[in-house]
Amino acid sequence: MAANLSWGALGKATDLRQRIFFTIGLLMVYRLGTYIPVPGIDGTALREFMDNAGAGLSGMLNMFTGGAISRMGIFALGIMPYISASIIIQLLASMIPAFEQMKKEGDQGRKKMNQWTRYLTVALATFQGFGIAKSIEAGGLAHTPGFFFVAACVITLVGGTMFLMWLGEQITARGIGNGTSLIIFVGIVAEIPAALAQFFSQGRAGAISTPVIIGVLVMVVAVIAAVVFMERALRKIHIQYPRRQVGMKVYDGGSSHLPIKVNPAGVIPAIFASSLLLLPTTISTFSGANSGPIMSTILAYFGPGQPLYLLFFVSMIVFFAYFYTANVSFKTDEVAENLKNQNGFIPGIRPGKKTQDYLDYVVTRILVLGAAYLAAVCLLPEVLRSQFAIPFYFGGTSVLIVVSVTMDTINQIQSHLLAHQYEGLIEKSQLRGKKRGAKAPARR
Repeated sequence: MAANLSWGALGKATDLRQRIFFTIGLLMVYRLGTYIPVPGIDGTALREFMDNAGAGLSGMLNMFTGGAISRMGIFALGIMPYISASIIIQLLASMIPAFEQMKKEGDQGRKKMNQWTRYLTVALATFQGFGIAKSIEAGGLAHTPGFFFVAACVITLVGGTMFLMWLGEQITARGIGNGTSLIIFVGIVAEIPAALAQFFSQGRAGAISTPVIIGVLVMVVAVIAAVVFMERALRKIHIQYPRRQVGMKVYDGGSSHLPIKVNPAGVIPAIFASSLLLLPTTISTFSGANSGPIMSTILAYFGPGQPLYLLFFVSMIVFFAYFYTANVSFKTDEVAENLKNQNGFIPGIRPGKKTQDYLDYVVTRILVLGAAYLAAVCLLPEVLRSQFAIPFYFGGTSVLIVVSVTMDTINQIQSHLLAHQYEGLIEKSQLRGKKRGAKAPARR
């Protein structure tokens, strides 16, 4: 993919260059916000606490917040409340007729659903922010515990999440790539150098043996290769178009292929499943020994590396792979309707409902492989990490997110470059026509 990118063409594409600079600028604002602390936090006590609990914090929670949770920055909640709200709204849209009707109303319906998602994001962020504030108080990390500290902490964290949500929407609309995915991507990439330094320092200290270090590096390369291969793998369905008559001429029917990705949902199932596992970790991180019996029981069974945790993680990945594909990324009813409107058909399959049933059958079988691939990529490094104390940034979820977001962003850049080249060809042809003084032939 990257071989098709030309720096010369990229320099001439003014609109694309502006989009890239706009995206980089907003992502820099996000990274700056992860270093701005929440008011009222005792910095010295927080630093000592993080040094003692650093091993537990270097996992999924710190990864998805770009290190903001370890510094208790204003973006400590990250974009996860917004993702959780999106999950809930999409689930409601498939179960409640009112939301399902709203989804069918086109742009107006999408605006209403986005508005409901924002409201729910505020509610979830408030709940999580209150849990973090009370946990900070219980952990003795606040200068002046009390109502005003809790209120300031909750307002700051909710405001940071809403600002990140707006930032992601702006990147998606006016920048390049998916804003929410890029925010998570940048948070992971920014923390990789520190994770590498920690990993190799453990090797020098003898905590991790040399064969394990080599095995982890080989595993990362193998996971990257597997992700690239599977994300580009397609199942092509042959589409036939009948003969058509235009005036006195009869044109032969053409044929094409309908490409179906082995993993149509991309990295979304892994992000969704991970977001559901963050709340217990978020609340328990700062409460330490003061956590209640219910939270202690939940963490005992759903802690990283525990069997129930792994089972729940895999189940959620498989569920969201099917759910997101059926409701967002590949809607078989819409594809079948579009083929019918274009007079296209699958050989041997009737247009309409039969085509939809056939597509459902094919997609369901493909997703068995796609969901198994996602679960294996996310689960195998998770097991190895719990056994060898490997930093979370070398896990399958982080590699999957980084590789998938990079490929998606490069594809969007290529699409913009291709559109720019077509516009340039059209402008050149128009200029040549004007220069020659050619006139359009008169109609008879």
